[in-house]
Amino acid sequence: MNQNGFKAPKARLGRKTVLIVCAALVAAIVIAGAGSFFYIRSAFQPVAPNDRTPVHVSIPVGSSAADIAEQLERKRLIKSAAVFRFYVRWKNESGFQTGEYELTRAMPMARIIELLQTGRSLKIGLKLTIPEGSQLVQIAAIIAAKTGYKQEDVMKLLNDRAYIEQLRRTYPELLTADIFQRGIRYPLEGYLFPATYVFADQKPPLPEIIEAMVAKTAEVLGQYKETMKEKQLSPHRLLTMSSLIEEEATEKADREKIASVFYNRLRIGMPLQTDPTVLYALGKHKDRVLYKDLQVDSPYNTYIHQGLPPGPIANAGEMSIEAALQPAATDYLYFLATPAGDVIFTKTLAEHNREKAKYIGKQ
Repeated sequence: MNQNGFKAPKARLGRKTVLIVCAALVAAIVIAGAGSFFYIRSAFQPVAPNDRTPVHVSIPVGSSAADIAEQLERKRLIKSAAVFRFYVRWKNESGFQTGEYELTRAMPMARIIELLQTGRSLKIGLKLTIPEGSQLVQIAAIIAAKTGYKQEDVMKLLNDRAYIEQLRRTYPELLTADIFQRGIRYPLEGYLFPATYVFADQKPPLPEIIEAMVAKTAEVLGQYKETMKEKQLSPHRLLTMSSLIEEEATEKADREKIASVFYNRLRIGMPLQTDPTVLYALGKHKDRVLYKDLQVDSPYNTYIHQGLPPGPIANAGEMSIEAALQPAATDYLYFLATPAGDVIFTKTLAEHNREKAKYIGKQ
């Protein structure tokens, strides 16, 4: 304090600093508390509200709540094993039953706990299996056969612009404007993921069935978000390329090499010339594509149009998606599937024709 009785500026500055530090600490505590609250509340919610793919869980004899929590988190059925353990202790939950369970990521934590305590697996009213490589019309037929809906009603909803726009609002990163670009036959072709889906009702509403498949596609592609960004691949372009790989692949096929052939051709401006796109353009299955078929007038015909077709020609499994993201490093421009299911890759047209004469000529 100076001679006039006033506090020195240094003292005032010290007090101000203390007040600022205290305020910052209080704010940090409040923010941390709020963050913890929202984190815990979120952990009680389903991991993926629309993902009704069954996930098998085995609870062996002697499993503790911690063991169960770790398994559920590992299988992505709950968001946090720590919150699960806290909840079980807080609510004094016990009596988990050993056994085999079918659960889904659409279940909230409380529902999972209830099923594990009663020893009951998921009630299955409807089980739908969509094979890899299925086209939209085929998927509609599977849904109709399993549910009793008319196939034309299923297709009508799958092509309903208002319904698709509603889906786009829910999945804006997946369902972009690309699905409506010129030449597209079906906007949702390739966007209904091949998997097994279970529903509690025997005949759930059609939108519920379709959204479960779209949600699964969004979930799968979400795993590769960074790679897609790095490769500059939009969801539409990725699913289109993946569908070509899926339709060309056989059980023995090297999908990464098939992908490399397509990318090599795109890089040099060479038509992809893949028969499945011709069959898609024709709208029918044939054991052999004839030369006259190659002239079909369609934007999907990769014999007469360079680049990728306007959109996917089928749904693709995860192996084909991964191949589209990580193609092999080759200089192949051709491949040929033999009657035995092997795939032969070649670099020049002369080599390709030689292999074609050798194997196809034997049919």
